[in-house]
Parts: sequence; C-alpha cells; structure tokens
Amino acid sequence: MKRFLAFCFLTFALLLLITSCTPNVNSSSDGNIIVASKDFTEQDILGEFLAQQIEATTNLKVSRRPRLGGSFVCHNAITTGKIDAYIEYTGTAFTGILKQKAVNDPKEVYERLKQAYSQQFKLEVMPSLGFENTFAMIVRGDDAKRYNIQTLSEATQYTPQWRGGFGYEFLEREDGFPGLAKTYNLRFAKSPQIMDLGLIYRALIQKQVDMVAGNSTDGQISRLGLVVLKDDKHYFPPYETVPIIRQEILKKYPELKTAIASLAGKISADEMRQLNYLVEGELRDVKDVVQEFRKSKGLK
Repeated sequence: MKRFLAFCFLTFALLLLITSCTPNVNSSSDGNIIVASKDFTEQDILGEFLAQQIEATTNLKVSRRPRLGGSFVCHNAITTGKIDAYIEYTGTAFTGILKQKAVNDPKEVYERLKQAYSQQFKLEVMPSLGFENTFAMIVRGDDAKRYNIQTLSEATQYTPQWRGGFGYEFLEREDGFPGLAKTYNLRFAKSPQIMDLGLIYRALIQKQVDMVAGNSTDGQISRLGLVVLKDDKHYFPPYETVPIIRQEILKKYPELKTAIASLAGKISADEMRQLNYLVEGELRDVKDVVQEFRKSKGLK
C-alpha cells in the first residue's frame, strides 16, 4: 500500500512538473505573438517575413510555429486562439474555408473574404503582400521570345503544333484544363500527357512537351529560364497572399496592424520565385534569406 501511495505521489509530482514546463500554446502571453505557417517552403519564407517585420517594428516577441499544417489546420488553430497570425491565399480561403463558388475578380474575392472572416471568425484579413500563387501555364523562355508571346491568348495560335504536359488533377478538375481549354479554345497536337508534377519542368526543358501547368511562384521557373504566360482572360481564381490575424490581438496590440499593413505590395511573383529558389535550390537558411530581402526593400 505504501508503495502504491508513493507511486501515485511521484506520478502526480511528475505531471505537475511537466505541466509547469510546457509552454502555453493556446493563447499569446503578454508581449508574445504566435505566427504560424503552412507546410511548404514558400510558407516558411512568408511566415518568417511576417515574424521579422513584427519583431523589427514593435516591442513584441514572436513565437514561430513553422509547418503547422495545411489551410484547415491553420484556420482551426487561429480560430481557437492557438496561433495569432499566418499567411493565407484568398482563393483557398474563399472556396476551401468559406465553401463559396470560385470568383475570378480579385477585388471581389478580397472584400467578401474580409467581411466574412470578420463576421464569422473575428479575424482580420490584411492587404495582399503583392503576389498570388496560382495555377500557371508555363513555356520555355526561348519559345516565348521566338513567338513573341506573353499571354495565353497569344499562345493559342501556336498550341495546335505543341504538346502539353499536365498533372492528373489539373487534367481532371473542371477548374483545371477542361475549363481552361473552353475559355481559350486551347488545342494541342495530341491529347496532353499525364505527368508527375516532379517531372514536368524537366520534360519541358528536354523538349518532350512544350507547355506545362505549374504553380506561379515555383522557384524552378526563374532558375530554368521559363516563362509564365499571363492569364489574360482571368480564368484561374485569384490566390493573393494575405496575412490573417486575430482581431482580439489587434485590439490588445494596435501597433501590430501598422506593422503588418506596411508589408502590403512588398513581394512580387518574380521575387517570390527567387526567394523560393534560394531556399530550395541553393539550400539557404530561411531567416538569412528573409533578412537580406527585407534589407533590399528598405524595411526597418
């Protein structure tokens, strides 16, 4: 019996010790802001960009939660107060979180998202960082120069002699290739090849295909001298990058709004591609890459 009581006492003491040593991740402590990011390289960079801006322009400290998970994980974390801010993509939030039909007007998506997030979740949707990460139709740089094409509409006069290479999901989704082909009357020499996403750029460079679908901010685009064709008919929904932050935290620390708002329009799609490449292609440290970029932009 004594041994049992001693065991219970030790177990209770151990639980108390663990509890006292575990940081509170369910809410921000005084002067401490929790910034999270999704689970891929671009988000690592954007989360650090947001964190460094807060630290540089306020007296607040930032706790980082990198690679927290996907959109739904991050959304659940911020609505339950486990994190205070993260970077989201407007199209993802609009269709994925709010379950709305895709809208092609970036301004309309932003305004509706901002209103809904405020009313439903008490979250502030801040102005865009300046770029979007969406589906992109990509060609070799040499071909873009040779044919003097910058837009998808301009490319369609040449695609009947070209070969396309796309991932399975893009080929099957109605908001992928089927809808794109209807919008632009896009035709290829033969049915597009179904390709692994990890191989599409290699296939394009090796001239196995002539046009592929990728993400507009992929780091390899700049490194390989590829060109993203402008979606001049605005077929793809907007996926602008916007900081999301809890309104409760903005009331507590009003200086946060000024700090984050100053990031509006600071990153172009080309710059984001280069940042992604520095981290993925050259294996540079995320913090160093962000510090250098902030300095180049004259940010405090």
